[in-house]
Amino acid sequence: MKFLPISLLATLAVAGCASTQPTSATTPVYDATAIFNTISYKNLSLSANGQQALLSSDQSGQFNVYAKPLSGGPAKPLLKNSKGTRYAVSWFPHSTRFLFEQDGGGNELFHIYVKDSTGQHDLIKGKQARGEFHGFSGDGKAFFMLTNERDPRQMDLYRYDAKTYQRRLVFKNTKAFAIDAISADGHYAALSKINNNADTDLYLVNLTVKNPVPRLIGNQPGIAANFVGKSFGPKSQQLYYTSDANSDLAELWSYNLATGAKHKVATAPGDIVSFAFSNTGRYQVIGYNAHERIGLELIDTQSQQQVKIKGLPTGDIDSVQFSHDDALMAFYQTSDTSPANLYSYRFKDQRLTALTSALNPHINPADLVKAQSVHFASFDGLSIPALLYKPHNASPTHKTPVVLWIHGGPGGQSRHGYRATIQYLVNNGYAILAVNNRGSEGYGKRFYHLDDRRHGEDDLMDLVKAKDYLTTLPWVDSQHIGILGGSYGGYLAVAALAFHPNVFAAGIDIFGVTNWPRTLASIPPWWEVAKNYLYSEMGDPFNPKDKARLERISPLMHSQGINKPLLVMQGANDPRVLPRESKELVAELQKRQVPVEYVELAGEGHGFKKTADRIKAAQTYLHFLQRYLP
Repeated sequence: MKFLPISLLATLAVAGCASTQPTSATTPVYDATAIFNTISYKNLSLSANGQQALLSSDQSGQFNVYAKPLSGGPAKPLLKNSKGTRYAVSWFPHSTRFLFEQDGGGNELFHIYVKDSTGQHDLIKGKQARGEFHGFSGDGKAFFMLTNERDPRQMDLYRYDAKTYQRRLVFKNTKAFAIDAISADGHYAALSKINNNADTDLYLVNLTVKNPVPRLIGNQPGIAANFVGKSFGPKSQQLYYTSDANSDLAELWSYNLATGAKHKVATAPGDIVSFAFSNTGRYQVIGYNAHERIGLELIDTQSQQQVKIKGLPTGDIDSVQFSHDDALMAFYQTSDTSPANLYSYRFKDQRLTALTSALNPHINPADLVKAQSVHFASFDGLSIPALLYKPHNASPTHKTPVVLWIHGGPGGQSRHGYRATIQYLVNNGYAILAVNNRGSEGYGKRFYHLDDRRHGEDDLMDLVKAKDYLTTLPWVDSQHIGILGGSYGGYLAVAALAFHPNVFAAGIDIFGVTNWPRTLASIPPWWEVAKNYLYSEMGDPFNPKDKARLERISPLMHSQGINKPLLVMQGANDPRVLPRESKELVAELQKRQVPVEYVELAGEGHGFKKTADRIKAAQTYLHFLQRYLP
């Protein structure tokens, strides 16, 4: 059982403090190597005997696959080092074999591999194809995978024999369905069909018949609403899905496969984003997005009571996994000042065990900064949420510069949790305001859709007003406020400099879109399932009226408005925002002798994965800010 919250990312010696100039009498300044010499853990699968966790870790400097004993002890690498990053997928239910995935240096063409006693075997055919694992059957005799080998735009569903790896096509996906969930008996799949960014229909398909035809089971005639499959019940009799048809927030519902009866199961303080059962069905896990956090409820289905884990530090829980007999649960937990750490919890004796310590031991957690949830009024009076990171030494007598941190999207959200880059900049004297502008996830569908076809206008004004808010804080140096963003946030950062040239003192663009018509017209083919979503959100680049608007909000077409210093960071293998787009913007600014810097990282894509590259990027951000936001 897998719990996945939402979400559009060289061996180093241990290092301590690099600077002899502390930001205050008690807070040392750490160099980038120290801050980034944490260990990142992600992905999680428990072995059949409940004794080992399969996980991904970058402790060698890049992600690889490890086995971590749940009784304690060091994690053991299961694959030899390579030039590429590899990520854990799953143990096989009844053996020591496992699945892992790897792409080509950030190009997002992920292939799924089996590692067994004879070596490793690529399960995806064709270098330009990509695969996606979709779980084992309840009896462990088969597993399911999606691949676009037949058509680059469509992900077909295959059933693989767990012994021979022979596969059989069970659903030919010719209409760009998203595969949401597969029943434990392997008989049914829940499919989503995105009509636009506010309307998604839910379908059920019988995988046991020849040429299966999806049957519509979830929509709301006459209104836009999202119906998204989450999980089948342990006996494959119920499908659980979320719907916002009757609320501003996504609620959890069930559908009886035999009778078609629907029943509301749960609501939460925010959108319910995930739901799953443990292996025996004893426990339910509900995840919801509220107050810039992913909340989690663990429910014992026998007592119908919520399970409380005593002794767990404050923070968010992620990637919950259960042993096959449900005697043990493992998960990651993170906070603003702690990277994700692996925990195990034994239900019988309520024993909680911390299995990792990801933070560099040379860093005192008290030197790091916790985010404060704040709100400010935008141009139209709308309350905009944000997370404020205030350096320890900031005060009215020691004013500090500020950087707006803009998340990716469209959609997306800045939430509580450890961000090494944020902690590095704050530790080095820069306050961070992570703005969740209109259109961000986590605040209900009304807030989410306020920026539809208004991108680069209303959401951009939210950022302008964020600066106005910052100038009211007595400890802020109002003359030195900059803006930084990645992906869609990178677009907003450049757009702020282009369309509001006198607001921010400098900007950092991390693989941000600058030419919307071209980007939307050249999205990767495997995004076909989300094309209707993107075009309804942003506009159709092949529609003359939409294209005209997209050109109007594209910074590359209006680079003459930029007169403040700009740093542009780019992954060489980025399949979403192509390097040429960043280079064209840089060339235009160089012609006009606007201060501009360009750094391209080889072997990286839409997000920097290697520790050495993340350190280089963070150092580049800081040096740029020290030059232009002293």
